[in-house]
Order: sequence, then C-alpha cells, then structure tokens
Amino acid sequence: MGGKSRRSGIYDDSILEKGKFVLAVDTSKESLLRTEDLDGDGLITVEDDGPKCFSPDTIGNPDIQVQGTYQLANLLQALFHAQENGEKYLELDSRRLSEDPVRRLERLIKGSWWDNLTRTIDASGIAKAAKDPKTAADPNDQPRIYVPHGAPEQHAFYSQLAQERPEMNMDVQWLPEGEITAEFIRSLNDKSGLLALEMKEEPSERLGLKGLPFVVPGDRFNELYNWDAYFIAVELADTHPHLADGILRNFIFEIKHYGKILNANRSYYLGRAQPPFLTDLALRNYAETRLEPGAKDLLKLGILAAMKEYYNYWMTPPRYDEESGLTRYRPIGVGICPETPAHEFTHVLAPYAEKHNMSIEDFGQAYTYGEIKEPDLDVFFLHDRAVRENGHDTCKRLEGVCADLGTVDLNCLLYKIETDIAEAIRTIFDDHLEVPAIFCAPGQVPSRVESSAIWDRAAKRRKQLIDKYMWNEEKGMYFDFNTVAREQTDSEYVTTFWPLWCGVASPHQAALIVEKSLPKFECVGGLSTSTEHSRGPISAKNPQRQWDYPYGWAPHQIMAWDGLKKYGYHEEAERLCYRWLHMLTRVFVDYNGMVVEKYDVTTLDGSHKVAAEYGNQGRHFKYANQEG
Repeated sequence: MGGKSRRSGIYDDSILEKGKFVLAVDTSKESLLRTEDLDGDGLITVEDDGPKCFSPDTIGNPDIQVQGTYQLANLLQALFHAQENGEKYLELDSRRLSEDPVRRLERLIKGSWWDNLTRTIDASGIAKAAKDPKTAADPNDQPRIYVPHGAPEQHAFYSQLAQERPEMNMDVQWLPEGEITAEFIRSLNDKSGLLALEMKEEPSERLGLKGLPFVVPGDRFNELYNWDAYFIAVELADTHPHLADGILRNFIFEIKHYGKILNANRSYYLGRAQPPFLTDLALRNYAETRLEPGAKDLLKLGILAAMKEYYNYWMTPPRYDEESGLTRYRPIGVGICPETPAHEFTHVLAPYAEKHNMSIEDFGQAYTYGEIKEPDLDVFFLHDRAVRENGHDTCKRLEGVCADLGTVDLNCLLYKIETDIAEAIRTIFDDHLEVPAIFCAPGQVPSRVESSAIWDRAAKRRKQLIDKYMWNEEKGMYFDFNTVAREQTDSEYVTTFWPLWCGVASPHQAALIVEKSLPKFECVGGLSTSTEHSRGPISAKNPQRQWDYPYGWAPHQIMAWDGLKKYGYHEEAERLCYRWLHMLTRVFVDYNGMVVEKYDVTTLDGSHKVAAEYGNQGRHFKYANQEG
C-alpha cells in the first residue's frame, strides 16, 4: 500500500505507525505553506512543485514526516480549522491524513458541508440569507423581504423583528394581491429582496416563529433554488431528514402563494419557475417517512400543490402550446434580467446603444423601462429568460430559441408529474382526492374531486406527443420540438436520457438510446451535456457555454444512472457512475479537497478547471473547502 508516488500520496501509509501527535498550529501552518504552497494560492495541489515531504513542528515526536499531496493538503486543512477555532496546539491522529478519500469526502459532505450551506429566513438567518452577490441594485445593500398577503403572521413577524433590531435596517413589504405582472416585477429592480418562505410556530423562539431550513447550491447563492434543491433533498433524506422536509414544505408554500415553485425566492424571479420535480420529491419523502405521524398529510399537500402548479402555470398559455399540446419554458418579464452581470449582454446591446448614440448602460436602462422600443431585443430577452427558467443556462441548444421549444426535459418532467399524481391518488388516497380552495388554479371550483383516471389520460396523451414530436427512430435519440417552426430540432443533448428516468420510453426506445446515443455522450469522466458535433467549433460568434460539451453536471449523471437501471441496463449505469465518481474523487485528492459544480468530463487532469461564463462554483477558497 505504500508504493504510490509522493505527488498524490493517497496510499503512503508510513506515518500510520506514528499514531497521534501534537503540533504547534501557527508555526506548522506557516512552515507548511512556505515549503509546499509554492504558487501562493493557499492550497497544496499536484501543481505545486514543493518537495511533497514535510516535517511538522511536533511536540515530543520529532520524527513525523507527512508525504504526498493528499496527506499534506489534509494536514493544511486540519491546521486551518484549528487556527479558525483559536487553538494553539493540535492533537492529530495520523490516520486521518491518510483517510480513504471517498470516505473522507462523504464524511465532510454529511458532517459539515450541508450544514454550512443551510439557510433560514428568520431572526437568526435572515441577515445572511438576504445577501445577494448577484446584484448590486440596492446601493445600501438593505435587507428586504416581500411577504404574500396570504401570510399575515409572517408580515407581523418580520415587522416586529425590524422594529426590535433597527441595526439590520430591514425593509418589510407586502406583495400585491392578485396577479403579479411583468411590469410590477420590473418595478422592483432597484429594490430587490427576498420572498418569504414557510415558517412554523416555535414557542421557544421569542417571536414565536422559525423559518424552515433550506440548502443552497453553493457559496454564490443564499436563496432556495428548485431543481438544485430537489437533488439536495434526495441526498439529505437519510442523514438530514429535517432539511429534506424543510425544502419540500418550502416548495409547497411557494406554490400556495406564488403559483409556482420559483426559479429562486428573490423578487426578480417572481415571473419565472424552474424544472418541476415536486411530485418525485414528495413521494420519495413519503417512502422514507410513511410510518411517521403526518407523513400522509404532507404527501397530500405535495400532490395538491403539484396539481395547482400544473394547472396554474405549466398548462396555461403562453407556456402551453395548444397546436402541439406540448409545454414550453416561457416566463413573463420585461427588459434585462437584473441578476446577470453587467457585462454579459454588452455584445448584444452595443449595436443598439450605438444606434441611439447612448452609452450601453444608459441604453440598457432606457430599454428596460420602456423609454426605447426595440422588438428584436424583446425576442432576445424572451428566449434568455426561458433559458434561465429551463435551468440549462446557458447552452447552444437553447440560445435564441428556448421559448419556442417544447423541450424533452420539461415534457418528461410533466409526464412524471402526471403518472406520479395518478399513482398517488389511486394507491394512497383511495382514488378520491378533494381539492381545497388554496390549491385551486384560477377558474377552478373549490372542493372538486380528482381521480387517477384524469391523470392517467393526461400521461397517455403526453407520451403520444413525446413519441410524435421528439423521438427520432433513426438516430435513437429524443430531440426538442420547435413549436413555431413546427419541426424537430437537431441538437444532440444529454436530456435524451430523461425519458428513461421518467419512464416514458418504451423498452425498444431505451435499447436504441443505449446503442446509438450513449456512445455519443459517454466520456472518461461521465456524460457530457451535449455532443461536440452539436456544440460546434468555438469562436467569437459561438463562445463556450457552461451547459455544453465538454462539461458535465451532476443532475444529468444521476438521472441517467437511475433511468438506465430502471430499464435493466445496470452495467452501463454502474460504469457511468464509476467514471463520474472517479473523476470527482481524483480532483478532491489532487486539489486540496476541491468539489465543484461542473467538470470537464473529457479529461482526468484538472477537470475542475472550467472557465466558461460564470466560472466554477466551489473553486474559490483557501486552505480548506468548507462548503463544496
């Protein structure tokens, strides 16, 4: 086991014989960085050219030597945490430095990283949750929260909190009753804020309410995102059930009061949803908790909420296309998305600014607030908002066309919702589910009864539409359908595996996907988001997008694994799973415990080095990764 090179050093177990030792924290950390961190980035990685052999300043045991990148990085992390805790000396078990990397990664995720990414919107958490690094619209960085009229107890809570803690400078606002328009959302651009989430009565809290927790996808975010939070909640079900429960209840609250699960709970997202995973999460949660009190009641709330979102949002124009029967991502909004970096649309706005003899900034303001009309820009930003609602922001597949597409991903998710609701009503609610007023979409009659047959028919029809418009027998792949051009697109994308995950594919279609599609996407590190052919050569007119080849993201991997197993392709699923986890673990070992949001799946050397668009969340830390 001791034969691996010092550069990686995973298996160098020579120090295991030494057992525990004590070392001086400050001097050891300073000396370690001086000796091994030769590029000065606060990390010890395979790219540092140090000796990869360090003798720490121990007490009473001068023979200790730590060797190899992995052990040295683990030592640095331990010293950093000790220093953060104000410790002058650290007793360290040498076995911790050589800990199996997969076991170590799992321990860090479950033991600290989820907790570090947890937020609440209450007295203890609102100051942190209110911070929004994505926008500087409010020059005073004033924390602000908008409360729906259906939650008066929350408005009273936040008003009292603002009164008792004036140093927070918190602004508490009501949202208007009735329909939220695109113009109203725009009016909040210069006073953006959080949107209230679910709270529970908590007598031990001085103000009587406590926010339900949720987990954010990375250090750039402090708000609840939909499909990020779905995958997080699935992982948390075993080890952090209270967090999974909180995420589910927050989703239900959003549908109750905002009509949909929002892109995220910020004011500028009021017109925008994200990929809908609610029924799957609700059923998974019920499977884990069905013997606990209240489990069935929570499932009922989840199913009722999913119905409301389905009727109120996904099956209403302009998202629902009556001619094809497919559903599209098509959120409301006007002007430029306020959460995007100022430079992101420079190339788009520049010709118009020049046309009007204005600076880009002044033109952007004038256009957003309707002082200048440019219909072509309206179309551009319609598609741009749709891409962000789709969640694959951004990729060539959706650019300039997203709002017109009946996408494979969305229609598969809606098929899953239809089959999930049918199954739940039939097997858990005795084929009789009464819908109270709070969960009715506009125009629906309160207390109406839903049966499984309604949803079975909807699912059968959607399957027929997916087969008709999206399946390509010759290529063995599912494609998006352009509802305006009335044609199937030719963009090869990893969402071709989503029909396996939701169960809409036939065994024959699944076999063709494995035979013809899988080889196009499988890389050394897992599945790429698109094929290189579909992405095309990179150029000034075709820049690299973060949701395109050669990058891979965790949600696509997980859905492909589950989908392949569902159809009996266990060997393929396990191979893909191994590829992804091997790549992720290799980066974790070689780069000081780094875990990032996306990877270049075409290489095992520095696959975390993704510079496209927003960079790579999770890369920017020193000494120790505290969130992943």
